[in-house]
Amino acid sequence: MGRYPEKYRQILRNHFEIKYYDSRILAEINSKGKSAEKIHQDFVNFGIEKAVENLQQKEKEKTHILAFSVGGVIAWKYALKAKNVKSLTLISSTRLRYEMAKPSTKIELYFGEKDKYQPAKEWFENLNLKRNVFLDFGHEMYENIDFSKKTSQEIIQNKS
Repeated sequence: MGRYPEKYRQILRNHFEIKYYDSRILAEINSKGKSAEKIHQDFVNFGIEKAVENLQQKEKEKTHILAFSVGGVIAWKYALKAKNVKSLTLISSTRLRYEMAKPSTKIELYFGEKDKYQPAKEWFENLNLKRNVFLDFGHEMYENIDFSKKTSQEIIQNKS
């Protein structure tokens, strides 16, 4: 998990004060020796809500958030509660498909065309959200260096 955020940090660090949070640590999930499926179940069963609680304790200032996968739903739920999020940029955050309320902030969502768990078109329409889908990418598109460069530049351009 730790290798792909570095691609974004290298570009964004000259434009933002960056704080990095590992979703597993925020969720108090001990992943040692656990399968990806068991870790996923821990997030679903208790980890997402625990991570939101812990993030509320750590972040009090106005902030922009860039999050990947399950981190995106954590950021979304945090933004609903904390009201101090300037913008959300969420990549491959497929669990958003279960969310019915939308945070009151600027939101950019990115999904790979081949990510079978991305929200349906109707979900975007119901929440009045722009659907950014990238052809020939799957769930791990955030690991692609060209995608990380493009997305980071968009974040910089839209930071106001």
